[in-house]
Amino acid sequence: MASIRELPTRPATRFERIGAHTHINGLGLDENLKAVKIKDGMVGQERAREAAGLVVQMIKEGKLSGKTVILAGPPGTGKTAIAVAISKELGPNVPFIQMSGSEVYSSERKKTEILIEAIRKCIGVEIHEMRKVYEGELTGMDIRTAPHPYNPYQKVPESIRLTLKSQDEEKTIEAGSTIAQQIIQQNISEGYVIQIDAETGRVVNLGISMESTKGKTYDIDVRKKIPLPPGKVLKEKEFVYTLTLADMDEINARQRFGGGIFSMFFGGAETKEIDTEVRTAVDEGVKKMVDEAKAFIHPGVLFVDDSHLLDLEAFSFLGRAIESELVPIIILATNRGVTTIRGTDVKSPMGFPLDLVDRSVIIGTEEYDADSIREILQIRSKEEKVNIRKNALEKLTEVGVKTSLRYAVQLLSLAAQNAKGAKRKDVTAEDVERVSKLFMDIKEATQHLKKYEEKMMFH
Repeated sequence: MASIRELPTRPATRFERIGAHTHINGLGLDENLKAVKIKDGMVGQERAREAAGLVVQMIKEGKLSGKTVILAGPPGTGKTAIAVAISKELGPNVPFIQMSGSEVYSSERKKTEILIEAIRKCIGVEIHEMRKVYEGELTGMDIRTAPHPYNPYQKVPESIRLTLKSQDEEKTIEAGSTIAQQIIQQNISEGYVIQIDAETGRVVNLGISMESTKGKTYDIDVRKKIPLPPGKVLKEKEFVYTLTLADMDEINARQRFGGGIFSMFFGGAETKEIDTEVRTAVDEGVKKMVDEAKAFIHPGVLFVDDSHLLDLEAFSFLGRAIESELVPIIILATNRGVTTIRGTDVKSPMGFPLDLVDRSVIIGTEEYDADSIREILQIRSKEEKVNIRKNALEKLTEVGVKTSLRYAVQLLSLAAQNAKGAKRKDVTAEDVERVSKLFMDIKEATQHLKKYEEKMMFH
């Protein structure tokens, strides 16, 4: 039987990856849904942020059904940041899935299968379940062993007698070999607070009891210390866990078709696609739990970047999907103007079919001004723990205005690395100038390639 065990934390050098949008905490709006210049990690794009704020209110009130959101604007103008901010505004438990339009083209799976899996990954199901559990501090333990059925020289646990203590009572229980094996595997001994599911027999090590001898003796210990559980030893507790519809599809499919065991013994290949019957059964089960108040649905956000790369078949599927009952908020982003719809000869705004555009709310983003670029660079320097001097910040701002915000943010990281190599704590203008000479922006790269065009390979 599977068990969950938390590994003890060890003092070690931690690797931290700073993402491009880790500083985004929301749309940065006031109580009147007006954009504040700098708030929640968002800078500038006031018009787009206020429009997104109205969209968030519609989503919370359930009035955006049958519609999708399109973010349209030049590259590097914060389309992804606004999509992340929308998900943050909807709540901490809201799933957010980001994908590119090119990801649907796989040689192994159908486009519609990839899209429907992404959609179902964005729908969280918060399940509330009441279960009977034995919970208390382990004050006594007696493991009984028996000869191994296949090796008489080896002993295996046959049963176990446990004495559990709570604030109100002390109870002794006897359990079989499965629970005994879990106790041994998790290295549980007297003084630990454990929890045993009365129905499944799953054992969870909650930590060391503060009132036990171990809890009072080990002052320097990385193991978690908790108080003695209140109430009786045998009690009903509510367990809350969140799964996505995609998780439930996979679990249901494995239970129905046997997963890898079927493949191993009968030679059948594991399916890469989930049958429609499985998803229908999951949907019916979820609806039943919601009607019985045992589950709550948290629709998330599916953000499809470079969505002009989708073809007519994928657009048709999305258009049908947004009209169904269980569907997340679908946000499409593009930096194209009037272009050809993939798979056709028809030109259309943003490369989207007109019927999908008609059912969408479109939010436009604009290029950042110098003040916004300066503020964003300051936020990124704090996020990346970079000390930057004023003259270096102004130099990077000039680079951002001349080229793009993305290029300026990249130079910030490179300049910080250059300063670190020179054993300086602060990034100076000299660091920015050096990395500007070492690396090229888009215009410089184009000129470089034109200069050596005759020596380049072509086909």
